Amino acid sequence: MDEAQPEKTFRILPGGVRTIGRATGADFIVDAPLVSRVHCRLTARPDGGLEVKDLDSTNGTFINGNRVEAGVLSSGDRLGVGRVELVALRDAD
Repeated sequence: MDEAQPEKTFRILPGGVRTIGRATGADFIVDAPLVSRVHCRLTARPDGGLEVKDLDSTNGTFINGNRVEAGVLSSGDRLGVGRVELVALRDAD
């Protein structure tokens, strides 16, 4: 995924843990200049929420525009990494 490709779907099953970043070793690769090599980690909770943890990224991780070190995404929340914005959706949405 890069800034020129605004739509891409990533799935995380309950209990799954995935990383977002520029590096080829990231689970979800976001090829954008302000995204760190390994930017943040997502953990899918059994209740459908997603825990997000910033992994010491240079430009920060944002939930609905607010910079966070860690937080929980609900369906419809926006996750910002660099200039890329991702939207959390449950399969039922």
